[in-house]
Amino acid sequence: MDNFKERERAFENKFAHDEEMVFKAFARRNRLAGLWAADLLGKSGDDAQAYAMEVIHVDVGEGGHEDVYRKLAADLGDKADERTIRAKLDELLTRAKAQLIEE
Repeated sequence: MDNFKERERAFENKFAHDEEMVFKAFARRNRLAGLWAADLLGKSGDDAQAYAMEVIHVDVGEGGHEDVYRKLAADLGDKADERTIRAKLDELLTRAKAQLIEE
């Protein structure tokens, strides 16, 4: 019976770790996307960092990640089309995951 409880605890710990990594990956992706968009908007330094934090916080508001796309699309206007923004989000998620693995 102890073996079953140990396996159950191990599974729960792995699940919690995996969920934490997913959360961190999307938060990092959002920060990177915010910095990318800030650059397109001509922001730098503290202004770029503040904008990146806005992008991170918008993802907390509702389920899913469409809210990040909507914010970027609204803020960027004609500086980036839907395809460009979505491709960049995918690219940055891959980069964020790689960075987390390296740490």
